[in-house]
Amino acid sequence: MRKHSQINYHPSYQSILVFLCLITLSISVNAQEDNSKKSPHYTTAGFFDIHVCNWPDRPTFFLSLFSTERFSEISRIEVFYPNNEKLTELDLERYRLVTEKAKPEKRVFMKQAPIPDNAPSGWYSTKITLQDGSYIRSKDYVQPTTLKKPGQLIPSNANNPVPMPDSLQWRAVDGAKYYQVFLRDMWDEGKIIFTSDLISTTKIRIPKGMLEPGGYYTWKVHARNVNGDARQGDFNHGSLSKIAEFTIVE
Repeated sequence: MRKHSQINYHPSYQSILVFLCLITLSISVNAQEDNSKKSPHYTTAGFFDIHVCNWPDRPTFFLSLFSTERFSEISRIEVFYPNNEKLTELDLERYRLVTEKAKPEKRVFMKQAPIPDNAPSGWYSTKITLQDGSYIRSKDYVQPTTLKKPGQLIPSNANNPVPMPDSLQWRAVDGAKYYQVFLRDMWDEGKIIFTSDLISTTKIRIPKGMLEPGGYYTWKVHARNVNGDARQGDFNHGSLSKIAEFTIVE
């Protein structure tokens, strides 16, 4: 049995956001590569998408992202509202790497931006300017409405240990078609020990042997409205539950 010491560790929502984006890319971008000619999100330069993110303890925001293997050729990535007014510009010095065996390295450029009250629905676009002065455009259909956050997470009781659970469950979110669960072991420095596939149900079984008596765990649920849509890209609306904590009877 583990020796326990009190740990007050909660990863920042920024790091969770980055992790979710990388998971998103690994699940859907590769799955959609064969359909790139059918999707306005794809160009010869890479993949463009905007998410409307509803996260705990902060206002809803846009997350623009662009994934590309041609990063060395790009000099500028700008994002525009449907009326061609500029929304934001991605910082080429800030990116995350996506590496896969036998595939070229990708860089994922991401930028958060507040959503103004009058933000319209419509085709948002990006302009990717290359080093030679030429540019490429791609677009994403965005509806800046909010997907409610998942709630009523069970188990969620850190102060009173619970019997060994065999599943995690939560309340359904109107408009959400898919969910993804992230489970961390807080006695192991908050290490993620389980990331589910995208699922359409509001309950998932915990793999046998993953949890231990006396353990301390946290978990959260990410909801999304679609997965791999021709108009809305990977997804348009996403939301994240508050962190649920639970300890297990020794």
